[in-house]
Amino acid sequence: MSQAATSYRIGSKVRVSRVRDRIPAKMVELLKKSDVGRVTGYKMTDGMGIGLVVELSDGTVSWFFDDEVTSA
Repeated sequence: MSQAATSYRIGSKVRVSRVRDRIPAKMVELLKKSDVGRVTGYKMTDGMGIGLVVELSDGTVSWFFDDEVTSA
């Protein structure tokens, strides 16, 4: 696991601080309302990195690169 991903344990509260890729308008609106979520798992991103699976305030689950979140 990357250094950043290992600092976030399952159950940790995180804040989505930025998003690299285009995301659906619904997700943009959700993040504007509340950018805090809970880490529920990990995702292999490209064979070299680890992303974080995050459950957001409305129950939506999405994954983010580890440099897109900070501790909440």
